[in-house]
Amino acid sequence: MPQNFLECSKCILTTADDPNLALDKNGVCNYCAHYAEMDRLYVPKGAEAQSQFDALIRQIKEAGRGRQYDCLVGVSGGVDSTYVAYIAKREGLRALAVHLDNGWNSELAVKNIENIVTRLGFDLFTYVIDWNEFRDLQLSYLKASVVDIEAATDHAISGILYRLALKHRVKFILGGNNVQTETVLPRHWYWNKDDYINVKAIHAKFGTVPLKTYPFFGFREKWLSEFKNIRTVPILNYLPYIKSGVKKTIQEELGWRDYGGKHYESIWTRFYQGYILPAKFGIDKRRGHLSSLIGAGQITRDEALAELKKPIYDEEQMKTDRTFVLKKFGLTEDQFKNLMALPIRSHRDFASHGPIYDRYPVLRPLKPLGDFLKKTFLTPSARKTT
Repeated sequence: MPQNFLECSKCILTTADDPNLALDKNGVCNYCAHYAEMDRLYVPKGAEAQSQFDALIRQIKEAGRGRQYDCLVGVSGGVDSTYVAYIAKREGLRALAVHLDNGWNSELAVKNIENIVTRLGFDLFTYVIDWNEFRDLQLSYLKASVVDIEAATDHAISGILYRLALKHRVKFILGGNNVQTETVLPRHWYWNKDDYINVKAIHAKFGTVPLKTYPFFGFREKWLSEFKNIRTVPILNYLPYIKSGVKKTIQEELGWRDYGGKHYESIWTRFYQGYILPAKFGIDKRRGHLSSLIGAGQITRDEALAELKKPIYDEEQMKTDRTFVLKKFGLTEDQFKNLMALPIRSHRDFASHGPIYDRYPVLRPLKPLGDFLKKTFLTPSARKTT
């Protein structure tokens, strides 16, 4: 064990997960402190939570009056998005279910989605991404040797959701992101999913197929969404979101079936989180997910450590997935090994989103005018949601 090895006394993070892990006098790490702060700020409790939730539902219904839909719900077949759809129906919302088919759906995910929309009676919009384009983009991320390959999918999901919200004049997107299960995640494990400049820069460096139909969430979409006051609402933060209880509910009510891991409804995500992240980057995302559940009081530290003793990936499933992934990408075993052996690079090695005045210094003299126009033409409610 390294000489300066530290581990949190509350969660299961160590300096192996983040070399900059900091402990307080009680041995509790900075991520646990961050969880407590996020919980305090964004997760109302008791009667206040119910009051805010009820007010939000009324606001969504009022904003959707006279329109075909009053909200959008992204569905993947996973736990969080399935429960969001269930809550939307329970509360009488007229939701449009939206799914991005990136070519990696498991059969179980497809069945779960079918059950969701059938039993809830929601319309489903599926965007089937152009595989040649998307394959080229994912391979670009592998060649770039950056950590967040999933940004290629997550960015497209944002692009589709906000484009549909603009098309249908919907003000609310119900998100499955939540404090209770997703807060503890070392910063170097992921990248900003909405950074369209980083996506374009990585593809420009390593891609060969033009991204003609890839649904970027670009400057135009971001500006229009802000101007139209479209909001993504983490609705699960207003509810007592107990993971084990939620799974039982959606199994009983929607015929949902478990797939064995967080976001494992995607074959690619299963292979990425179960093999690529640990083998190349030394990252076991279970440590973050389980630490979040510890912070939420849903499991104990001992229970989390016991979970970690289980294999991160079933050996036979991994072999099957590896064969499938390489064949789908058109890679030989040697080519894949070479990609895995590339030196790790930071997303910051490529152009990334930031203030336009930092990216284009020549525009800095125009910043006061830009600030004035934004303040003048955006409504107070729109500014509040940015």
